[in-house]
Amino acid sequence: MRGKIPFDPHIIIFLYTEEIMFKKGVVPSQGLRIIIVGCGKVGRTLVEQLGKEGHDITIIDKNRERISQVSNIYDVMGIAGNGASYKILQEAGIDDADLIIAVTGSDELNLLCCTIATQVGNCAAIARVRTPEYSQEAKYLRDKLGLALIINPELEAAIEMAHILHLPSSLEVTNFAHGQAQLIKYEIPEGSILDGTKLMDLGTRHHANILIGAVERDDEVTIPSGDFVLRKGDKLSFVGERRHTKEFFSHIGVNTHSVKNTLIIGGGKAAYYLAKQLISRGIKVKIIENSFERCEELSILLPDAVIINGDGTEQALLKEEGIETCQSFVPLTGIDEENIMLTLYAKQVSNAKVITKLNRITFTNVINSLDLGSVISPKYITSEAIIAYVRAKKNSMNCNIETLYHMYDSRVEAIEFFVSENSNVTDIPLRDLKLKKHLLICFINRNGKIIIPTGNDCIQKNDTVMIITTNTGFTNLQDIME
Repeated sequence: MRGKIPFDPHIIIFLYTEEIMFKKGVVPSQGLRIIIVGCGKVGRTLVEQLGKEGHDITIIDKNRERISQVSNIYDVMGIAGNGASYKILQEAGIDDADLIIAVTGSDELNLLCCTIATQVGNCAAIARVRTPEYSQEAKYLRDKLGLALIINPELEAAIEMAHILHLPSSLEVTNFAHGQAQLIKYEIPEGSILDGTKLMDLGTRHHANILIGAVERDDEVTIPSGDFVLRKGDKLSFVGERRHTKEFFSHIGVNTHSVKNTLIIGGGKAAYYLAKQLISRGIKVKIIENSFERCEELSILLPDAVIINGDGTEQALLKEEGIETCQSFVPLTGIDEENIMLTLYAKQVSNAKVITKLNRITFTNVINSLDLGSVISPKYITSEAIIAYVRAKKNSMNCNIETLYHMYDSRVEAIEFFVSENSNVTDIPLRDLKLKKHLLICFINRNGKIIIPTGNDCIQKNDTVMIITTNTGFTNLQDIME
């Protein structure tokens, strides 16, 4: 139990102590003790997500108002102060902490917080680092500073956007098994040959060596069985080896060719990272940026891109720069409302593949009712990587989470586990395992070979196994059992 903290004017506490919780009959959390430095968009998302998983969270931020807002919503302890201060870290409980996560707006402050924490405490450390120069040195910094993870939200978002533009018929594309397998989200359009198809018939009718793991219909998400019948408008997520996912799209008459050009609005870090990704794949890039100084920087950093100085929200400029004929359009202004309006305009005047980057997804039902194409949120990409690490750290078994991905507004989880030892789920035919409901084993990766399993297949030691489930909080592959 954490000791009582002496009163200090810069400490703001909005959390029941464990003693009070015990008297009220509330069982204290068995989770990790986590310190989060920075209460911006990513910090708040981490508080929300990690709080749901039962961890004991302390937040640090210089802004008292932010601390107050977050602490009023979530059961956390808040400390107003500098997260790189040894005194502040001590008051936050660094001596007993299991993990510190630094996600302030300053890369240098994040690295300093983590470095001090690892020197004075016995905790793991995760830093958000967004500057391109630092990101290129991420491995060196991680090793030399003893960090568990260095996360770059904009870079990770750019990689995901590049995957989508490489397969523009998809809504989402996520890699598993070190890129050998893909999880793809796709909406069945009017007139699709999938409309009316029973899942058990996919293999014979469409030569599909894939597995459909989840389907959203009328805001309800289903983990489907073989009897499930697909309908137009369904948003389905399917898993398969990379080459087989493209083959499946080809068989159902869907375009599998990458876009040839992209128009990006806004020249921030996300735009830079995305342009680098696309140019390396041979895709032509045009960026419209309002700041002349930033345009000069981008011209040097991205010599193969076309950089336009202007207001990307002006219709006349957008038409002049080819919004009506471009193959893909990505608004990255940094303002959600502008990104949404630009997306809707692009949908109105062009046939471009559109990706919408949103930092705040608070009105989910409203967002889902709009035709925004593929929606990307860097803060959720960041939180997924951190939650995967936290679950693996919390787990005492030798079975690590390799990848964690939330789907359908976090109602579904896709998790990839590495099986490092034999257990009650190994060397037993899958048909004989008593699995929890609302769960599918989607693939087994064995020595680089992706297996879409049948009931006769077994999980073996050294496999990686990917599951999709509406259950939450899995930390170990054995959690799939009833």
